[in-house]
Amino acid sequence: MYGSLSLYRSNCPETTEKMTNQEDMAAGEGAVEDTVPTHSGFVALIGPTNAGKSTLVNRLVGAKVSIVSHKVQTTRAIVRGIAIHDNAQIVFMDTPGIFKPRRRLDRAMVTTAWGGAKDADLIMLLIDSERGIRGDAEAILEGLKEVSQPKILVLNKIDRVRREDLLALAAAANEKIAFERTFMISAENGSGCDDLMDYLAKTLPEGPWYYPEDQISDLPMRQLAAEITREKLFLRLHQELPYSSHVETEKWEERKDGSVRIEQVIYVERESQKKIALGKSGDTIKAISTASRKELSEILEQQVHLFLFVKVRENWGDDPERFREMGLEFPR
Repeated sequence: MYGSLSLYRSNCPETTEKMTNQEDMAAGEGAVEDTVPTHSGFVALIGPTNAGKSTLVNRLVGAKVSIVSHKVQTTRAIVRGIAIHDNAQIVFMDTPGIFKPRRRLDRAMVTTAWGGAKDADLIMLLIDSERGIRGDAEAILEGLKEVSQPKILVLNKIDRVRREDLLALAAAANEKIAFERTFMISAENGSGCDDLMDYLAKTLPEGPWYYPEDQISDLPMRQLAAEITREKLFLRLHQELPYSSHVETEKWEERKDGSVRIEQVIYVERESQKKIALGKSGDTIKAISTASRKELSEILEQQVHLFLFVKVRENWGDDPERFREMGLEFPR
């Protein structure tokens, strides 16, 4: 309740009924549940920027755990989304998009993505079917040759590509890497996602679940709140504000009336960027605050009083403390 809790599923009828049925089985049939092994494991989603990784994680988890925008390089650190499918708990690791890094922040994001892949039980390479395996996707395929974990190929946005082109793309990718399976999906409308979940649930190793059944992410609420505001910032400003912006939640206060007061700071590198973020007569920052507050209220199921401040911090992209706030290792 103080901004440090992880996200949990709502106490929906389906969940309540499932838990009640499990309790009845345990009470009435003794050790029947013990004969049904559980599966669990970590699945790393890697791929080029804007391939749809965050959209897919949100789709598979059934709730928003990772921010989404049309701008590339939106995801900066690993976000874990937790899904339950049959008797399996699948922990999806949404990694930053892999691309040719130019700045220190870029290097940290790409290093984090490859590190997440090497820590997973299974790697899921997500390719935008429209863009194919040119550029960054081709470089990722080469890099995967050095990774020992089992890999599957997922072609996304199949509703935008002809079937013969999809088959040709799948064949070309499988010539480069020995994928265990190839799936064709649309993260946007859910096509093909059930088959993907069935496969993951059966393939992950047997073992106990890592998280409580109702937990959907291990992201602290303070950090998720900052990420949601950063998403609204990106969506509102489009190409006007470069990637040299960062959001931090500085204060989280639960109030006696059941509401919560949240204070956040948007850091930019130059005074000119601050003016862009504020907008004429503060219109831009007000619109960002309104959109973020609305979504946070829905997630927290309580009234949110959100206060946004914009501060100039020159070269924050070279500050180790900012990298720690984002969950990234500071590259030397």
